[in-house]
Amino acid sequence: MVHRRILIGGLAALPLAATAQESYPARPITMLIGFAPGGGTDIVARMLSPRLQEELGQPITVENRPGASGTLAAAAAARSRPDGYTLVTGTVSTQCTVAPLMRPPPYDQLRDFTPIMLVGTLPLVVVVRADSPAQDIAGLSALARAKPDGLNYGTSGVASQQHLASELLAQKAGLRMTHIPYRGTGQSVTALMAGDVDVNIDTLATYLPHIRAGRMRALATTLPERATALPEVRTVQEQGFAGYDMSVWYMVLGPAGLPAEVVRRWEAALGRTIADPSINRKLVESGYIPGGGTAAEAAALVRRDAERLGVLVQAAGVRLE
Repeated sequence: MVHRRILIGGLAALPLAATAQESYPARPITMLIGFAPGGGTDIVARMLSPRLQEELGQPITVENRPGASGTLAAAAAARSRPDGYTLVTGTVSTQCTVAPLMRPPPYDQLRDFTPIMLVGTLPLVVVVRADSPAQDIAGLSALARAKPDGLNYGTSGVASQQHLASELLAQKAGLRMTHIPYRGTGQSVTALMAGDVDVNIDTLATYLPHIRAGRMRALATTLPERATALPEVRTVQEQGFAGYDMSVWYMVLGPAGLPAEVVRRWEAALGRTIADPSINRKLVESGYIPGGGTAAEAAALVRRDAERLGVLVQAAGVRLE
């Protein structure tokens, strides 16, 4: 009789446990962004969030926490409870270059996160004001030689992917360039428009409206293949610099130990959102290469790029204090 009561009690508890698991999400979710409004991370997160709210049935607050090249937001997500209510849209720089850049790093980029899904990749674009004499990378090199102190370039922060891309181009093209870091992409755009810097290498989504409006000129894009949104613009490789391959990818991650059911819920919601024809079209029109895939594939991408970019960071001698 005692055994029967235990069995009934155990069976009675099963629906409750299942219901608790199925109830996620039961309250609003916070999506942290490590950069100021106007950059590629902010754009893609706000582009996806309305549809994700429909998929998940809960409000999603996109919260900008700029600072330390995006690592403030990433660190906050890593320290959050692993319950799926605080996530981060991380970038290749926040998730793959922290270890070789910071001593000590604010988090372990491989152990302190649960990668969920790659949501998009952006080529970077080498861009100048429309009144610049530079028409391509060769023209940019000539401009740098003509200026006694070389060129100034702006980025969203020290050790950002924009910084690394600029340093790599400077090495390959023999450019003399001085880095001027800002607290976000929006500030570096303003600096270029005002003439405070000569050239920027930044995300295509950020500069595409300015390029299309004739305020800026694209000199090159940074992936081996031409950008769909700017098919007439040659890549850096096409302009004589073999092996140049830089981009920024964006990924939704949670803290380490995120429950499998939460990961599956987000995989399904993100997959349907990115595959939605209207969302997919907006991503492409804005310069993104739409993402997708599985959590396992996202984790493999982090590991692969952490190794590849770690070598680049060490070769460039870049440090983030």
